[in-house]
Amino acid sequence: MLEDDPLTSQIIGCAYKVANELGSGFLEKVYENALAHELRKAGLNVAQQHGVQVHYDGVKVGDYVADLLVNEQILIELKACKDLDDIHLAQCLNYLKATDLKVCLLMNFGRPKIQIRRLMMDRSIKNMEPVMNDDGQ
Repeated sequence: MLEDDPLTSQIIGCAYKVANELGSGFLEKVYENALAHELRKAGLNVAQQHGVQVHYDGVKVGDYVADLLVNEQILIELKACKDLDDIHLAQCLNYLKATDLKVCLLMNFGRPKIQIRRLMMDRSIKNMEPVMNDDGQ
């Protein structure tokens, strides 16, 4: 999936609509519900609170929950905090490692201007190198 993929661009456009309408200051769940609604209005398939299983040596060792999964292709992790931190990036990368998905969008609605980070996992590289792009500050 390329950096300028139409699906990620459409998702980011929907996120900006939500951010412009609601502004900052709400709890994360408000943004999750609003973005899921906006994405569905755009004709996309959205699963909220999507389960992610972690396996090690063929054994399930953990369960996590990603905020949104769009068209069974792109994970979205939402935050409503002062600023994104390395732990948030690690969370998204771990979701990608635990799935066969290649893209996770990390969105922070906690600032006056939405922060969006697009994380991509290049599985063609032996150690699955992450690639991160800033789509908003």
